Amino acid sequence: MTTANAYPVTQTIRTIGILGGGQLGMMLAEAAMPLGYQCVFLEDNADCPASLYGKVFHSEQLEAFITAADVFTLEFENTPTATVEQLASLSKSGSKQGMFPPPIALDIAQDRLKEKRMFNELDIATVPFMAVNSEAELKQACDELGLPIVLKTSRGGYDGKGQFVIKEESDITVAWHELKEAVSGKGALTPTPAPLIAEGFINFSREVSIIAARAQNGQVRCYDLVENHHHNGILAKTRAPAVGTSHLFQQATDAITTVMNHLGYVGVMALELFVSKDARGNDYLLANEIAPRVHNSGHWSIEGAITSQFENHIRAVVNLPLGDTDNVHPAIMLNVLGQYPDISAVLNIDGAHYHSYHKAEREDRKIAHITLMPNDVADLDIALAKLVAVLPNKVGLDKKLAPTVTENQAKTLEQATNAETDQAVEDAAINVKESQPEGLGDIEQLSNDQLSNTDKAQK
Repeated sequence: MTTANAYPVTQTIRTIGILGGGQLGMMLAEAAMPLGYQCVFLEDNADCPASLYGKVFHSEQLEAFITAADVFTLEFENTPTATVEQLASLSKSGSKQGMFPPPIALDIAQDRLKEKRMFNELDIATVPFMAVNSEAELKQACDELGLPIVLKTSRGGYDGKGQFVIKEESDITVAWHELKEAVSGKGALTPTPAPLIAEGFINFSREVSIIAARAQNGQVRCYDLVENHHHNGILAKTRAPAVGTSHLFQQATDAITTVMNHLGYVGVMALELFVSKDARGNDYLLANEIAPRVHNSGHWSIEGAITSQFENHIRAVVNLPLGDTDNVHPAIMLNVLGQYPDISAVLNIDGAHYHSYHKAEREDRKIAHITLMPNDVADLDIALAKLVAVLPNKVGLDKKLAPTVTENQAKTLEQATNAETDQAVEDAAINVKESQPEGLGDIEQLSNDQLSNTDKAQK
């Protein structure tokens, strides 16, 4: 039996309030609708992507936003913790049904030093690191960690901002003067005074991430490890599952489960990891950072998993059973940055799924993503070559698809993709694939720059 407004009489949660209205909020709302839930958003941009799916409240309308929702979540971890704490307190008083994830998760995720210390307290390995409050402490860190090191703000900064690679002693003073204002909270780097963090360089072969959902009853379900590739510090491509990582899956699931249980977490979380080798040449994982929300490296799950990360986050927030996280088909997800491609050319590629964020074009802005899932797994790299050929911003993948997909080959692929026959496209892609030298497939080696932070720029 349902009420006049079509909600089951037993359904006590009807509207989910989401802090933020970017593409993550939009995709959360898309997942909530089939389950019978509406969403509203706290977002200062009235024309944000999520506005297509629910009412948008300005931050000055916080009380109205609170009144409109029954339970709360977020899409962006740099949300002010005071707001999250206020919403969490409403559930303690019984007037609302919860704020998920809990404030402590944001407190940790917003501070790289707290995050690294938490990992170490939980016996989760990280790169060596030290707190830096002065130029003298920076010199000490360089001596103890050894050059090169990466100097970062411990708060704020994303997509390569607020960071400096110190390669030699002459860089120390330059790096300190560039980032020192973060220690006092002055300047544009961060409004909150906080130490810098110096991280030692490590040799790693790949960057991977694992996404998991934790329910209110403590159940945890993990997605496959995926491999991520960045371009100019921004996520460009995710391959799911990451090839050749089955021996690392248990270590990854243990790590993220430990973190979620430690925080009393509810919802979806991502954990970014480096794959490195020990003295005997065995692979092991180093934790980089968490993202207390749905994550860019999990977008493939909309088509590629039995239950998407977005649906599982909604399920957790409204206290429904979590869904199966198994991968139903290998997939590659590419971010569309800055300029939209010809959608006809994209959808002419078998197995391509296009997701627009309805955002204006702007350099390096995330405006869409495309997931590739051709019926035959053997065609996945062929489909990738076709897609890269028609992307206006190739996010560096044209340089990684061999030495490489030459300019003439790329032109051939683009022309073939726009052609009327599938055979022309197939022949062109096969010619490009066959011209690639052996050993230069999809799993290219990553440079040891440690500058690809969790993808925190969502707006």
